[in-house]
Amino acid sequence: MGLEYYFIIGIITLASWVVSNTLKRKFKKYSEIRLRNGMSGAEIAEKMLHDHGIYDVKVISVPGMLTDHYNPRNKTVNLSEGVYNQRNAAAAAVAAHEVGHAVQHAKAYKWLKMRSNLVPMVNISSKFSGYLIMGGIILGAAQGIGAGYWLLAAGVILMAVGTLFSFVTLPVEYDASNRALDWLKNKHIVTREEFAGSKDALKWAARTYLVSALGSLAMLAYWVMRLMAANRD
Repeated sequence: MGLEYYFIIGIITLASWVVSNTLKRKFKKYSEIRLRNGMSGAEIAEKMLHDHGIYDVKVISVPGMLTDHYNPRNKTVNLSEGVYNQRNAAAAAVAAHEVGHAVQHAKAYKWLKMRSNLVPMVNISSKFSGYLIMGGIILGAAQGIGAGYWLLAAGVILMAVGTLFSFVTLPVEYDASNRALDWLKNKHIVTREEFAGSKDALKWAARTYLVSALGSLAMLAYWVMRLMAANRD
């Protein structure tokens, strides 16, 4: 692998580290802003669900930090222990964001449906794309263009599926945050200071998905160029 590969890996790793650490710092900061209404993350999630006429989704607590997610298969809003029990601007932001996904599900939001349809293919891609690419490189080095080229091509195609998934995820995440913030503001769940903290926290959370998508695109572009070079040789 050339220096370009390691340069791309370095840039992606650095960007991911910066965004991840900034996100953790922001959440710690906004976790210190206690909500004036005294509501916990779980209570906020329940209220937002009911305000949107959703009564068949459960709000449950899961272990870990930043492990919050919405599961459309069993219709559960899963909140990490800190978010479920805490009563601060960060918890309000996360809880409302995850309910935003439940609202998307209830309204059949097209980007969420598209992402869900891609999940089976992405599971295959994540398991096999790396092996196919490495196998293609090794076989190509040993035999020249031929079976190695097609293995590499198959790996790149699977990687493209993962990249597509990363970009489809962006509107899903940004829309969930917008729904959360609109509800928090319009229903007067948070004060102006609390809203600013919630908004900033969600902004940095969204940037983790943006960095991931751009990193995936950069890696795909690299391997596409390698594939094209192999075809010329």
